[in-house]
Amino acid sequence: MTILGGLVLVLALLVAGFFYATWAPDRPLASLVGRWAPPPSVFVDVAGMKVHLRDVGPRDDPSPIVLIHGTGSFLHAWEGWVPALEEQRRVITFDLPGFGLTGPSPDGDYSLEASVRFVTALLDKLGVAHCVLGGNSLGGAISWAAAVLEPSRVDKLILVDAGGYPAHSTSIPLGFRIARMPGLNQLLSHTLPRFLIASGMRNVFGDPSKVTDLMVDRAYEITLREGNRQAMVQRFNQPRRTALAYRIPEIKVPTLIIWGSRDRLVPPDDAERFHRDIAGSTLVMFDGLGHAPEEEDPARTVVAVKQFLGLE
Repeated sequence: MTILGGLVLVLALLVAGFFYATWAPDRPLASLVGRWAPPPSVFVDVAGMKVHLRDVGPRDDPSPIVLIHGTGSFLHAWEGWVPALEEQRRVITFDLPGFGLTGPSPDGDYSLEASVRFVTALLDKLGVAHCVLGGNSLGGAISWAAAVLEPSRVDKLILVDAGGYPAHSTSIPLGFRIARMPGLNQLLSHTLPRFLIASGMRNVFGDPSKVTDLMVDRAYEITLREGNRQAMVQRFNQPRRTALAYRIPEIKVPTLIIWGSRDRLVPPDDAERFHRDIAGSTLVMFDGLGHAPEEEDPARTVVAVKQFLGLE
């Protein structure tokens, strides 16, 4: 055997070993519900999907708080905030199409405009005429876009390390980068290295030590929900969410902007830009936190939300 042939054989064995070690087929929804969707989780029919939803707090709240998670996340991201809010306010959290236990969108459209249409349809399903709308990262982009496209539905806005302006990340999780690579991204349909999930979560936390094994287990298992990985690849290969950014100054509702000072995915200068573009907005910067401050330090960050909503 030639040296080149030997190298090819070694490489083939390494690739085969990697696939063997990280092979991870899709998991049916039914296998995940017991652990990750206990009460008060329910599933409601919206836009051809069974949407994973939690709806807690007073039923007579005239303006419920609706919170939207970010890319690669799910409604569990808000579990630290909900208990602090639900005694006084109705709080609605849910898994976006293509994420969590909701699963992929039937039409494969993950544009910002389609996401706003989905949120509007969900609010209609729940009989919510208008609300306090908030979100982290992608969820923040959907929230401000809803305030632009459906202004009558949004009473107040909460942007948590929100996306929307042209990207200028200083660090991007490896999994996000792979999802954008043609060919290589197809591997994600069949494999899912647990270290990829763990490193991605640590990448977006200001203090990586705060990422727990439970967080990683949950993210790993829910990512395997059938259709989610293919939806992620579809989402990353659709147009970016910046087309509506020029309309952000149209937002007139009271707006709270929360940001982690160590956010490397959507750096803090975007917080300053939102603050400039949205007249009368309030900016609260949290020292030491990263891209998901609602998860990294829910007790500290929810205080700003309660003050903004007059709950203190």
